[in-house]
Amino acid sequence: MRYIEDFKEDDRIVAHYLCKQKQSLRSRAGKTYLSLKLQDKTGIIDGKVWELSNDIQSFEENDYIKVDGTVVAYQNDLQMKISKIRRSEEGEYDPADYVPRTDKDVEALYDSLLGYIKSIDNSYIKRLLESIFLEDSVISTSIKTHSAAKQMHHSYMGGLLEHTVCVADICEFLAGKYKFVDRDMLIAGALLHDVCKIIELSPFPVNDYTDDGQLIGHLVMGSELAGRHIDKIEGFPHQLGLLIKHMLLSHHGTHEFGSPVLPKTVEAFLLNCADDLDAKTKMFEDAIVGDNTMGMWVGYHRMFGRNLRKSGYNNEK
Repeated sequence: MRYIEDFKEDDRIVAHYLCKQKQSLRSRAGKTYLSLKLQDKTGIIDGKVWELSNDIQSFEENDYIKVDGTVVAYQNDLQMKISKIRRSEEGEYDPADYVPRTDKDVEALYDSLLGYIKSIDNSYIKRLLESIFLEDSVISTSIKTHSAAKQMHHSYMGGLLEHTVCVADICEFLAGKYKFVDRDMLIAGALLHDVCKIIELSPFPVNDYTDDGQLIGHLVMGSELAGRHIDKIEGFPHQLGLLIKHMLLSHHGTHEFGSPVLPKTVEAFLLNCADDLDAKTKMFEDAIVGDNTMGMWVGYHRMFGRNLRKSGYNNEK
């Protein structure tokens, strides 16, 4: 199999890929063409079908398809010009080759998550985290495999767990640096802030927004989930529950990014900073890893709205 990360300009590719996206568009001249996103476990590449002939057989999004095409350079990036497509048949592909996965040790990440739960001194917060991560069958079975996003960051199997632990690591550091921070509450926010991505996004290979994700979203669902588990814990302090739910509702930081309320406690503010730091740094990392061009400049990144550069330098003056 030819993996996408190994593609080079002018390569002839005849192989099977997951059709992650399919759009029928019109050119400026009014001609219909197909714009595709093809995926394997190493990445995603844009594909274009300019000629809709009999060699382009019927297929849909999330089908495995066999393509015949040529890799071309366009606007400082690679894409595939495709001349033939057909649906792949069972036995022609291994689904494991098409699902991107974290390069981290999942079991080590999970041990870290359990370690954070064990480290909580507040008995109510510890009981809440145990109830959600150890006793909720949906969460306990999905946390190791789910992604943290559809596309933006950690959008691969195990990405949610990787992101969650990294945000907890950052929060652990921040809690020791500033006054007035309730460390247990902040760690709880870190572990819980994205847990309802499990409901917001469908499992691989689809990894797309569910109706719940589209209509409600993981911030509100996360607060509701915490509330349901809090209600089952006898004597759970009302104000503590409010503060935890506030962190979950405000962790995107602004109304523009989907938070119904803005961070109003130091823990909520630090959680937003840690979440934003890990997500955006991961975008930088992914941009550098996915760069196929020569030189130090990675190119324009749509989300950052700027050209990104690698950090290498030489000693020339």
